[in-house]
Amino acid sequence: MEPSARSTAAPAATTRRRPTIRDVAAAAGVSYGTVSRVINGGHWVSPAAREAVENAIRATGYTANHHARSLATGRAGSLAFLITEPQDLLFADPTFSILLRGTAQALTERHMTPVVLLASTETERENVAQFVGARHVDGVLLVSSHERDPLLDALLAARVPLVVCGIPLGHDDDVPTVSVDEVESARTMTRHLRERGRRRIAMITGPADTGGGRYRLLGYREELGDAFDPLLVEEGDYSPESGAAAMAALLERAPDLDAVFAASDRMAAGAMSTLRRAGRTVPDDVAVGGFDDSGLAESLDPPLTTMRQPFDEIARAMVDLALDVIEGRAVTSRVLPTTLVVRETT
Repeated sequence: MEPSARSTAAPAATTRRRPTIRDVAAAAGVSYGTVSRVINGGHWVSPAAREAVENAIRATGYTANHHARSLATGRAGSLAFLITEPQDLLFADPTFSILLRGTAQALTERHMTPVVLLASTETERENVAQFVGARHVDGVLLVSSHERDPLLDALLAARVPLVVCGIPLGHDDDVPTVSVDEVESARTMTRHLRERGRRRIAMITGPADTGGGRYRLLGYREELGDAFDPLLVEEGDYSPESGAAAMAALLERAPDLDAVFAASDRMAAGAMSTLRRAGRTVPDDVAVGGFDDSGLAESLDPPLTTMRQPFDEIARAMVDLALDVIEGRAVTSRVLPTTLVVRETT
């Protein structure tokens, strides 16, 4: 006897319904609107409610339908992390990777995504301007800027929600910024070197078309006052190679110098290698101070005294400001303090 069709048919598959925001709200014991606010940035939500919603999201397995949400809100759910430096610096300079990590973490908490954009060449700048202008991202975090950079002008002209890390020379009042107190930080390091008994203190500055380059030099000059000597200043580009070359030039012009303040830890590392080759010991012959404390400083031999930037706080503040701009809220630029970290080079 042939088996019946009924006896051979496979059991019907059961389809599990995809969890919705309303399921999350029920699990968390909060309103639909509260869940929506948490998913879309977490503004105007108490810490307890936010924690309950995040726990409910994990418990229910809810995932946002970003395509549908983008169609409904007209938003991409992402921010651009824009670097206007050569591509290799994203990996060679630890400050960028630390800021990217902090940005990614802050955006993940808001169920958003970072989009890394690089724009050091004319073609790259044109591509970035078109991409951002087409609103493929909701806003831009400009992590490096140079004076007279046409890309910044293009972003401002396109009215793209924009926040800049550091002081964008020439556009100081045109865009919200998150920066450290460059002048006071440089004064602190210079003062520290003087308090260590150093009298011929040189400086390796950053590029003059960057806020860090210009304002760290200003703080150094202000702290030295009448003791400032232009022969003790040499410009670098924040790379170790430029720090090494600048240190060699300074030693040739001023062999009696007894301290050097480099405007980045990477330049300080290069300066220390030159001093070593020249037979100068650190800190006995020449004390060395840096700027950033992004991980390199403590790994040097000897470990480097430096000004610590609060990179995680900078990244989070940039994301917060960008979301405020996107939402049309009033924004105020933020200036964060640095910390003098004393190690063996001074």
